Amino acid sequence: MNLVYKKAAIEDLDILTETRVEVLRAANRLSKDTDMSEVKKQSYDYYKKSLCDGTHIAYLIYDGSCFAGTGGISFFQVMPTYHNPSGKKAYIMNMYTRAEYRRRGIAYQTLNRLIRDARSRGITAISLEATDMGRPLYEKYGFVEKNAEMELPEEKLREGMDAREAR
Repeated sequence: MNLVYKKAAIEDLDILTETRVEVLRAANRLSKDTDMSEVKKQSYDYYKKSLCDGTHIAYLIYDGSCFAGTGGISFFQVMPTYHNPSGKKAYIMNMYTRAEYRRRGIAYQTLNRLIRDARSRGITAISLEATDMGRPLYEKYGFVEKNAEMELPEEKLREGMDAREAR
């Protein structure tokens, strides 16, 4: 195995977009028939903007010319808090290793690079959503479960908007 960890650049838009769709299919157990055209378009637009403005870093991992895996991190700003006075945060996403390359440390090395990039920007708050497959990796790295966060499901958001608009 001759692995190369390449920091993605604008010329990698197509492979980034394709791997994003591949990751989502795997994580959500979607069939090849599932229409991902809107996700593909939006992902392409996201990468095009965020790679240029520096709000996202992605790594593409190759074994020679074969794609082996990927991982990314998005950077954003929230209001400062006591525990995060800068308000700078990062979110790790799109971590994926092709089946034939798993259990070789690729995801760990990718995660390590992403966290190093975040630290170099002064970020002290990093979060992610873990799949069942990825959870052991993140726990090994030191991530802990955080239960205080809540999310409003899309259908409830629509209901709330519909109720307000009816007034």
